[in-house]
Amino acid sequence: MDELKVGLAQMAPVWLDRDATLKKVIGFINEAGEKSVDLTAFGEAIVPGYPFWIEPTGGARFNAQDQKEMHSHYMDQSVQIEAGHLDSVCEAVKKNKVATYLGIIERAKNRGGHSLYCTMVYINKNGEICSTHRKLMPTYEERLTWSPGDGHGLRVHELGAFTVGGLNCWENWMPLPRAALYGMGEDLHVAIWPGGIHNTEDITRHMAKEGRSYVISASGLMRPSDFPENTPHIEAILKGIEGKDYLATGGSCLSAPNGEWVIEPQVGEEGLYIAEINHARVREERQNFDPVGHYSRPDVTKLTVNRTRQSTVDIIDD
Repeated sequence: MDELKVGLAQMAPVWLDRDATLKKVIGFINEAGEKSVDLTAFGEAIVPGYPFWIEPTGGARFNAQDQKEMHSHYMDQSVQIEAGHLDSVCEAVKKNKVATYLGIIERAKNRGGHSLYCTMVYINKNGEICSTHRKLMPTYEERLTWSPGDGHGLRVHELGAFTVGGLNCWENWMPLPRAALYGMGEDLHVAIWPGGIHNTEDITRHMAKEGRSYVISASGLMRPSDFPENTPHIEAILKGIEGKDYLATGGSCLSAPNGEWVIEPQVGEEGLYIAEINHARVREERQNFDPVGHYSRPDVTKLTVNRTRQSTVDIIDD
């Protein structure tokens, strides 16, 4: 009962094409099911893709028509859970009994339906969406297209002997959200990234040592050849990235609770990278350090977490 088989699904999206990307995601889930994987994780914003157009096209130009058009297209291809856009993924998860963390761009209905959030969705083995964590703080140019999230999705889930939780990209650098998940009993952490060994190589092992937990870093890929020909403003985007072989190199990896690699960072290739992990390794490492247990001082330092789903309007009907 201590063992769990995990899969790191490193893939490139069919960029800005929600339905085609979801089909590709389902293909990886089916492969994970065939290989008896218990949990698989996909990169940040994989559906329908990371906003790679912003930097090469001068996205900070105020009121620029091309940026408005790109944002409109991004919104059109984003995911609205209430509209059933993830139903096919949930069905595949249920069929294959593969719990899944999936990075999406969410068009949040409870915030009016016209703003976008970088969201990490957890779907359990029964195909049920159990949490949707909206990224607390978009990073740098991401703020030109994504909105800040809230604490509602800071949750953990039981999976076999493990308690699993996760965060999006650079919020893995935020000590307090990490501490919140540790305090809820997390011992398998899933960090999702747009892709890049520069992001994953150091922090994956750092979080593993800090939390005395297994840590998965699941990343996406993006190459110039991955931009569909019908992408709006494709000429300007490609011109802005001339000379680059990759915009996202992957870097998916898995660290044990002592910081040793179980799966070293995988660079430049799509694939489903699989390993078996054992909860006994967590218990062994907690013997000398438990950040929210015997090595904590809640009488001195303590964290308060607000998990209220934020909305501009609270409607009270008769």
